[in-house]
Amino acid sequence: MLRKPRVLIIGGGIGGLTGALALERQQLDVIVCEQSPQLSEVGAGIGLAPNAIKALRALGLEKKLNAIAWKSENAVIRSWKDGRLISRAYQGDYSKRFGAPSLTVHRADLLDVLAGALTTTDVRLGLRCVGAESSLRGATAHFADGSALEADVVIGADGIHSKVRESLFGIDAPRFTGCVCFRGMVPVDAVPRDINVRDVTLWMGPHGHVVHYLVRRGELLNIVAHVDSEGWKEESWTRECGVDEVVATYARWNSALTRVFSASPLWYKWALYDRDPPEQWSKGRVTLLGDSAHAMLPYLGQGAAMAIEDACILSARIALAGDDLEGALLAYERVRLPRVRAAVFGSRARAQANHLTSPWARFKRDLSYVWRKRFGGDTTAFQAGHLYEYDAGQELASAFAAPLSTTEIGRFE
Repeated sequence: MLRKPRVLIIGGGIGGLTGALALERQQLDVIVCEQSPQLSEVGAGIGLAPNAIKALRALGLEKKLNAIAWKSENAVIRSWKDGRLISRAYQGDYSKRFGAPSLTVHRADLLDVLAGALTTTDVRLGLRCVGAESSLRGATAHFADGSALEADVVIGADGIHSKVRESLFGIDAPRFTGCVCFRGMVPVDAVPRDINVRDVTLWMGPHGHVVHYLVRRGELLNIVAHVDSEGWKEESWTRECGVDEVVATYARWNSALTRVFSASPLWYKWALYDRDPPEQWSKGRVTLLGDSAHAMLPYLGQGAAMAIEDACILSARIALAGDDLEGALLAYERVRLPRVRAAVFGSRARAQANHLTSPWARFKRDLSYVWRKRFGGDTTAFQAGHLYEYDAGQELASAFAAPLSTTEIGRFE
């Protein structure tokens, strides 16, 4: 009987913990190393599209997700100035159409669910990885305190500034997108009662857009406001700013927004970065997962979903690998690359569509929503139905029945 591999995951965020859980469920020996002194996430919301829910369902988490989430019946798009309804996309039938609903959650709540589901994983906190390397019979991660850990496989799930990726492929600075984000969180009872917050709502205008949705069972309203700007390039999610700056930035927008903005006691700002997905993210016994490999813009709501999918497919490849762990990592990479490239470039295209400056261009864009609804086409708010259809959980199950051949990989595109 073959010995099951020992896997070391660098990073204890959503992608890293999902990877740990997926590997643990296959009775693998898993260690997670997180640089922070505790497992924690910033106070922000996150959308989990049907493809993410299906993957988490395969890990036995759907009931716990439903207990922390909010499910909006509609995703609404409005005009920035007068609040005119551009589109109302019904999401209540997503379980029938795509096999799972679309949910919105607080990132910290999701991390708690993932961490709480772990039973055998060894989570080590306060270990800052500075690099990783592969050898003939395994891989090693090195840490800032001078220590090192060896494993059969090392997975870098350490984010857009991944030290694992840098040690494999050299320094590759992310691309500043020219967009700055503001983030706030409002207790729902503090929102003016004449403003609809039950629907996921996207306001689109020139050089920017604003999205808000409920999280934590509908107790909190998460707000993210995006604006084209070259004046701020700091990426930190924890840089505080005043509500006056947010209100001034959107002073010409609909008054409903500025009233919602004022209800948030605390605001943060950060610059948005992404990078072209590399043609390779595995080398020997070391590979990458999530933003470490394919950081993307948030405009299709797929960043976390792609990391969650990565975790399911990677765990299947490793568990099936036998002695060929290098081949398993390359197979994982080949399977995932076409799909994550579609998400990265689709998110960039969506960013342009959201921030159109020409009134004529905005009119044509808005008309396209009406056209699709009347004459057929993708009627999801972000035209992402082709992404929602995918079921990584099903692929995880089928992978254990029959390993993928290289000729089958194309069907995941």
